[in-house]
Amino acid sequence: METARKITVEVPEELLHRAQQASGAGITQTVRTGLQLLAASQAYDRLLQLRGKVRFSRTLTELKADR
Repeated sequence: METARKITVEVPEELLHRAQQASGAGITQTVRTGLQLLAASQAYDRLLQLRGKVRFSRTLTELKADR
């Protein structure tokens, strides 16, 4: 089981309201989702840096046929 930290965060009311509307969730889940998206965007940026630098042993046709 993951450990959790309880935090206090001050955010602009309008930003929180818009984020909650977008997520359709409460405050806690909205903040968690925002943190997950931020972490994922960093991982995506690192993957983009690898673009054109990785060679695969299988062709696109082979990958499609293997579905």
